[in-house]
Amino acid sequence: MPWFGLCQTAFAAGTANGATQNGRIGTQSVNADYRKVDLHFGRPATNSPQASAIHSERDKNSWPIAARYDPGRETNHQRNSMKIVSVSARNVGVPLAVPTRIATREIRARHYLLVSVRTESGIEGVGYAYSGTVGGDTLVKSVDDIIAPLIIGEDAHDTSGIWARVYQEGLLAGRRGLLIRALSAVDVALWDAKAKEVGLPLATYLGGDVHRPVPAYASGGYYLAGDDNPVTSVIREIELNREHGFTDHKIKVGGLPVAEDAARITAAFDVIGNSGRLSIDANNAYRTVPEALAAIRAFERAAGDHQIWWYEEALSPDDVAGHADLVRRVDTPIATGEIHQTRWDFRQIIEQRAADILQVDVGVVGGITEYLKVAFTAETFGLPLAPHWHANVHAQLAAASTNTMVVEHFLLDKDIYNFERLLTEETRLRYADGNVVLSDRPGIGIEFDEEAISSYNERLG
Repeated sequence: MPWFGLCQTAFAAGTANGATQNGRIGTQSVNADYRKVDLHFGRPATNSPQASAIHSERDKNSWPIAARYDPGRETNHQRNSMKIVSVSARNVGVPLAVPTRIATREIRARHYLLVSVRTESGIEGVGYAYSGTVGGDTLVKSVDDIIAPLIIGEDAHDTSGIWARVYQEGLLAGRRGLLIRALSAVDVALWDAKAKEVGLPLATYLGGDVHRPVPAYASGGYYLAGDDNPVTSVIREIELNREHGFTDHKIKVGGLPVAEDAARITAAFDVIGNSGRLSIDANNAYRTVPEALAAIRAFERAAGDHQIWWYEEALSPDDVAGHADLVRRVDTPIATGEIHQTRWDFRQIIEQRAADILQVDVGVVGGITEYLKVAFTAETFGLPLAPHWHANVHAQLAAASTNTMVVEHFLLDKDIYNFERLLTEETRLRYADGNVVLSDRPGIGIEFDEEAISSYNERLG
């Protein structure tokens, strides 16, 4: 169907009138509960001691934002002061205490690309992206050899123009893949600098509200090395999530035989009961639509009377038609998008109706500039977002949007997604009662812990 034809589909209609059919958006499957609650940030504010303590700490240490940005008072000197004078990049590897795996690979350490952009006025914007388990040094070279020479001397305000120039000049180096991940980190740093220039949190800079709690779910359920009782492990992890105030959860599937993964799902729902939700993530485990269908049918039976929140990345990210087939044939909502890059990848997903939920990743898609384009397009077609990883940035973007249903959060003690080990403790994301709580710090709100970074570099170097 042509792009303009989608305007007349049930995607937009389902959102406009709020109608659902068997819990589906228009003709597409989505749990009706989250459309009423999560998508509109409708969870009631709580007065729990944990939430009150977080808000009190944030208010006590809040950054002054009384001096608002007034474009009418801007001078040429101020515009020139945002000229980019340096771009630096480094790869940092953070080992896991216990090796873990997903359906398709083993993970012993996570590598992150850290970027700093400095302007003529001395403002430093920072950004980051996940490099993966290999290839981190290649991302650094992409920044040093391709991106930095193109943007030094440019105005940091011009994020759209900078993005377009780097993409065009880098077509032969990689219009997808590592170059776009590197561009993602640089683009985040530019937006961080722009928001810092006017003393505003990114969410506020984008028109949102940092005082609005952002719904989050507890992610995990990985396959740990040496785990001889995966069912018990899932039970313990769900209980841990609940102790930390989370009611919604995600676990991995696809790394064990279907029957064994089904037993883990049953065990998880036994703990969750009717007080929360469970999504499952296959990490591209299944090679064909029939294989993915057989798995989800077994998982739905294992869930009993409970509905699985969503079924994530069942197939290869390149199998857009296969995901569209699953959307048509499966009651459980289909989610994908975490490995997709640029607005053009997401155009295919939307045009082919290949997802009920889009899982955009700001560190993969092309940064905040590209993320916003995808988010606005998704909103137009009534598609909710559940962004992948990077809650520190995604919570800012969620607080400035109306179609982000939830963000993904990892307890640092799980030692799975360990990016926050590279941040100062005071700038790590706070959470309470199933929400993440933003601070008033300007920009994306993070500060790199240079001592920790040096320690990890020495350990792996």
